[in-house]
Amino acid sequence: MQLFDWIVLIVTLLFIVIYGVWKTKGSKNVEDYILGSNETPWHTVGLSVMATQASAITFLSTPGQAYHDGMGFLQFYFGLPIAMVVICVTFIPLYHKYKVFTAYEYLEKRFDLRTRSLAAVLFLVQRGLGTGLTIYAPAIILSALLGWNLTIMNIVIGVLVIIYTFSGGTKAVNVTQKQQMFVIMLGMFITFFLILYFLPNDMTFTSALHIAGANDKMDIVNFSFDPEEKYTIWSGLTGGFFLALAYFGTDQSQVGRYLSGKSVRESQMGLIMNGLLKVPMQFFILLTGVMVFVFFQFNPVPLNFNPNNKIIVEKSIYKSEYNALEKKLEALSEDKKVINLLYIDQLNQDYDNPILRKELIILSSREKDLRDHAKELILKADKRSETNDKDYVFFHFILHYLPKGLIGLLLAVIISAAMSSTASGLNALASTTAIDIYKRNVKEAKTERHFVNVTKFFTLFWGIVAILFASIGTLFENLIQLVNIVGSIFYGTVLGIFLVGFYIKFVQSKAIFYSAVISQTAIFIIYYFAIFIYPSGEEKLGYLWLNFIGAILTIVLSMMMQALAFRNKTTTH
Repeated sequence: MQLFDWIVLIVTLLFIVIYGVWKTKGSKNVEDYILGSNETPWHTVGLSVMATQASAITFLSTPGQAYHDGMGFLQFYFGLPIAMVVICVTFIPLYHKYKVFTAYEYLEKRFDLRTRSLAAVLFLVQRGLGTGLTIYAPAIILSALLGWNLTIMNIVIGVLVIIYTFSGGTKAVNVTQKQQMFVIMLGMFITFFLILYFLPNDMTFTSALHIAGANDKMDIVNFSFDPEEKYTIWSGLTGGFFLALAYFGTDQSQVGRYLSGKSVRESQMGLIMNGLLKVPMQFFILLTGVMVFVFFQFNPVPLNFNPNNKIIVEKSIYKSEYNALEKKLEALSEDKKVINLLYIDQLNQDYDNPILRKELIILSSREKDLRDHAKELILKADKRSETNDKDYVFFHFILHYLPKGLIGLLLAVIISAAMSSTASGLNALASTTAIDIYKRNVKEAKTERHFVNVTKFFTLFWGIVAILFASIGTLFENLIQLVNIVGSIFYGTVLGIFLVGFYIKFVQSKAIFYSAVISQTAIFIIYYFAIFIYPSGEEKLGYLWLNFIGAILTIVLSMMMQALAFRNKTTTH
């Protein structure tokens, strides 16, 4: 980090915070603070929805995911555009019809207070964890790579977000997310084109794609029916669809974004914008990760991208063995460079040499073996070490190869993304706690100013909780997977409640409440016995299926319980 990088980073972040406070101070009532006075145009709704989902985890983890596993993760998003259409047709008109502040208000109008409270509590638990993760993700990686104190990083990111979210509510979240999305996409585009610029002179973009393809990084679609496969077109179109439907349709951090739209049409256009742009955006981020992989075919690469792991091994008795592996990797990297240059030369002559392709696959396999051996040594040196380095790949490239100023810009990208998701999360947690829990259970009449102050208090409260969650977090196999797993455990049940409310009119409150409780319990059990107890890559069920199972189980159980209740009632009479 040079002085210029620090200037770029600090100026960018301070501008976003000060702009957010300046543009949105002085909310007069709850509608103003939570719904932004319903003044948000469709393009701001669309950008806000995209910025809420595109956390720092997206920009840190996704390129690393592509570096190791290729483009297959894109299938996760295939169900999203269909979900946007369903939400636009069903969810948005009903939310506007009942003039709700939060998604869970609708459940009391359709069922009862108990069902509303259950859905709100499930949301608060998973979104509280999720918001902590959006702070923790960039903090853990920045602290590891730059040597910054992790706790201080968590507090700084959390406090920056609390300042403008506390001050301006939903309006502040929306206006700052426009600036954040600009910074994020500018940084990513510059980085992508710099990677291409850094590739060997005689190498075209098409040649780079050929090298990626030769290493199995360009397999976008997997038609396998194996439920143990994490990402397939089927899990994307079903589990991904149900996850997107639950996240965008019932998660207050997203519902709050489009409920602030000027009209039903503006809200719908904002979501359609997200549906059209989200898959291309994720494709571009994954492709950036694949290009980083291609870049490292011609440049030195570490045995493990997490620098802390090397420090751990260097202090242990396994130092010499690890250094020997590093020398082997250096020699292997030189071999790869030579073979890749030969391969490019022949590609430029329109000949895709199968012998060289096979040689590249063999070299990649040998590199993987070296990396796996290194992970074993790291664990021997310290069993608590996190050997999975997917989340460190992209940032290793940023720190070691980007020019001055751009490191500061990319840091601003990552922290801006963390702030945008955290702001939406805090705003949603505060709104849900204030409206669905506090306001609903307060008996005596209170002023609008009182409820604005209560919502502000809960913004501060959840901000502190998120910082605490972040401070006690531990790195998972891959941060973007952890966020989606946490969502998948809870979203299916909540989505099932909403789908029954929207489409199955004969089901009543008692049946849906107990069905949801049983369904959520079943999902915990399935997650533990089919996913949690198995090592990474050996799970018996892809986590995306939890969304589908939770939703279907809630729907089917509620219909069965209601039918049984009708039958008992008929028999009694």
